[in-house]
Amino acid sequence: MLRKLLKHEFRATGRVMLPMYLILLVTAVGSNLAGRGMLDGRSDLLRTLGVLIVMAFGIAITGVCLLAFVLMIQRFYKNLLQDEGYLMFTLPASVHQHIWSKLIVSSVWFIATVLAVIAACLVVAYQGGFLREFLDFLRYFLEGLRKLKVSEAFNGTIYLVEFAVLMFLSLVAFSLQFYAALAAGHSQANHKLLWSVVWFFGIQFALQFAGSLLIIASNNLDLFDRLYFNWDPSPTVAIHVGLLLAIGCVIVYGAIFYAITTFFLKKHLNLE
Repeated sequence: MLRKLLKHEFRATGRVMLPMYLILLVTAVGSNLAGRGMLDGRSDLLRTLGVLIVMAFGIAITGVCLLAFVLMIQRFYKNLLQDEGYLMFTLPASVHQHIWSKLIVSSVWFIATVLAVIAACLVVAYQGGFLREFLDFLRYFLEGLRKLKVSEAFNGTIYLVEFAVLMFLSLVAFSLQFYAALAAGHSQANHKLLWSVVWFFGIQFALQFAGSLLIIASNNLDLFDRLYFNWDPSPTVAIHVGLLLAIGCVIVYGAIFYAITTFFLKKHLNLE
């Protein structure tokens, strides 16, 4: 059932995000052309047009990033907490499947948005010889990879995997912050969105307060000092441990919001 939910989500969100990526690409090409001559032209009309095109590119970048964020919230809110929720919760799918379909799709669009912005910036920066220089850089990079030792290549691959996992889990935790607040706010009979905002800041305050207490308690027990002075790892091990600790912290952080979201969707949801 999760596969069907994902298919439905990608169709619904793709109709919004893909045209926005196309607009971003068009404005990127226009900005490239503007930088090639329009901005330095003698005609005031051409210079003004060039400035407007560059401004449109900046607006497109801002718009596509904001759209990915707004769509993440809007799909959860509209699909599960409003009238559509009556239909969605009659499907043979668990609350967990509904949540994960939203989380996976939102994370994919976040990643796609970052890649689209990078690609658009490369289009704007493209000039004569740019492609040749990029291919030369890529060739030197691949030659450098071939010269790596087996252990270095293995650790480098593991670094990338750990970093990718950290980024994905961070996006999931980021989305869950808003899902938890919306689900909790919609357990109220009235002023649901206002209560969602109150829940959002209340949960954030509680978690930051608990984290501060934990850091203070750890310092009083000298846990960090003991670990620092009694542990002397190699740089490779230190990087792995740092990434794994970051992953663990993000998992705990996201699990708290996930538990809040599932609890209110299962037990206290009050649909509009």
